[in-house]
Amino acid sequence: MTATTTAPIAVPSVRAAKRPPGRLRAWATRAPLLPALIFMIVVTQLPFVATLVISFFDWNSLYPDARHFAGFANYADVLTDPDLRRSVWTTVVLTVAVVLASLVLGLVLALLLNRTFRGRGIVRTLLIAPFLVVPVAAALLWKHVLYNPEYGLLNGLLQYVGGPQPDWISNTPLLAVEASLVWQWTPFMMLILLAGLQSRDPQQIEAARVDGASDWQIFRHLTLPHLRRYLELGALLGSIYIVQNFDAVFTLTSGGLGTANLPYTVYQSFYQAHENGLASAAGVLVVIGSIIIATFALRVVSSLFREEVSRA
Repeated sequence: MTATTTAPIAVPSVRAAKRPPGRLRAWATRAPLLPALIFMIVVTQLPFVATLVISFFDWNSLYPDARHFAGFANYADVLTDPDLRRSVWTTVVLTVAVVLASLVLGLVLALLLNRTFRGRGIVRTLLIAPFLVVPVAAALLWKHVLYNPEYGLLNGLLQYVGGPQPDWISNTPLLAVEASLVWQWTPFMMLILLAGLQSRDPQQIEAARVDGASDWQIFRHLTLPHLRRYLELGALLGSIYIVQNFDAVFTLTSGGLGTANLPYTVYQSFYQAHENGLASAAGVLVVIGSIIIATFALRVVSSLFREEVSRA
């Protein structure tokens, strides 16, 4: 009599039977994010699409019945109009000057704060404070407290030492705007670079000191190469914000004296000239430029994350 063996029948567990399909489970995971996604689309993307559509029309709000499709004529006007081209050049000069000066000053402050000394926490808090000030309030502070030719702090100090009493905004308008923006954005660069300094390998620095390397050699051959990604990130993020800056130009000079950048020109075209199509085309170009810079910034951030993961 031979014994027969039967293969065990696989019975699905209750947990497996109740487990939702992969696609359903993925949607259940994303469901809490849908309200935020819908809100972001309604608030940001739909207005941009409307702006993009308007940019293809010759549309003056004072003559709404004369509205007609103009194709790329508005973009051609933006790129060929002397005033608009001048505002583009002013935007480039303003952005490059502010970002470079903020990076240099931020690097110096980050190197100082990376050292251990009494009261470092208080000093760090005070240095971060300008970045936390509302942009309009910061511009008003510079305009009335520092730049005012009659009661400003700068002229008060010059009068104390017997110096001249210049009208800072009238004599050096673009430099006045740049100085206020550098004061506000230097703490941001300092924080990014300080994070980079504190992520250095201390054993590598100690080995270089044991080998007899000076502080300048360590800074040149170890610190700067390590900070390259952080410098790029600070430059890209700063460029995104400075390109779109409106508050300082509007508050300090009202776009006069050759300080009108592209965002102010968009405002001027829309609210003063009532040229909706032309202002929309200029706004679209600003957004496209910001997206290009942001793409490079995201790549730098991704490379930083990959470096940190590989180190861990």
